[in-house]
Amino acid sequence: MKTWSHTHARLHTHLRASDFLLPHSCSILIAVSGGQDSLCLARLLIDLQPKWGWQLALVHCNHGWRDDAAANAEHVQGLAQQWQLPCFIETAATPPTSEASARRWRYQVFEALARQHGFTHVATGHTATDRAETVLYNLLRGSGLEGLQSLPWQRLLSPSGANIRANAGADILVTRPLLNLTRQDTKAFCEAMNLPIWEDSTNQDLTYRRNRIRQELMPYLRSHFNPQVERTLAHTAELLTAEVDYLEAETDRLYANLVQHDGKNWRIDQTEFRQTPLALRRRLARRVLLAALPESPQFEHVEKLVKLAEGPNRSQTDPFPGGVIAKVMEGVVVIGDW
Repeated sequence: MKTWSHTHARLHTHLRASDFLLPHSCSILIAVSGGQDSLCLARLLIDLQPKWGWQLALVHCNHGWRDDAAANAEHVQGLAQQWQLPCFIETAATPPTSEASARRWRYQVFEALARQHGFTHVATGHTATDRAETVLYNLLRGSGLEGLQSLPWQRLLSPSGANIRANAGADILVTRPLLNLTRQDTKAFCEAMNLPIWEDSTNQDLTYRRNRIRQELMPYLRSHFNPQVERTLAHTAELLTAEVDYLEAETDRLYANLVQHDGKNWRIDQTEFRQTPLALRRRLARRVLLAALPESPQFEHVEKLVKLAEGPNRSQTDPFPGGVIAKVMEGVVVIGDW
């Protein structure tokens, strides 16, 4: 069996070029489902560990969805024993009712374990294929650029954390080291290394929209439009990530300069608001509404506020959720509960 491969070299080289992803001597909790992507990730990090001095452990989350879920967990536990790594097996008290709730539970588990045992990083096996599928999924849902950028290389583990590009001190980071590999790459690696993949039957269930994208849409796009569609979409997500970072930084600057909050109302200088490029005007409007409304603003809410940049004095919107209204008052757009 091979002990070093081109895939090892690719990851090692990438980590050296992006040393904030998994720094030397950091402690890493590796999320392992037993599928090909997570096994590829675990094996690569174990093999690279002597060069990087990492402290490694595995975590497996049992959602309780499948009849073979307990056997799946035992399989991962056995691999951890074979690899001589600590392993945490966590089982949901009640099976999650959706993919979204399952994901929230998993990340709660990751954060609790990381804080309890001092892990600085949680590594997941997301690939370029996952990134491409997420781009399509969010595009079909009508997501903005944030959704289309999808699966950054690294972010804060806390759900409220922003995407980052550098070590954030004591913060726990979610890192996705395999985003330049496709699912075909991880399968080939597992086969070459004789890794025992646990096949998850739920991946074939087409009632899940992501599975329909994976099983039906992606093969169609590869066959009829672009054989390299996964890498193309993943590259698009990478480009959009840099652009979103720039736009967010500009929005931060504008918010600090143009928006005032007196404890009750938010005020935006109308002239400066009007002169702001539309893309940033929308982002600034959304940022204010996120603070002012009791729920996340929708597209039409943002557009109503954006239009007030051109509105005459005393013009106003109809009520936003929670009864909030925006008015133009003597050159200032005022947002509040009137």
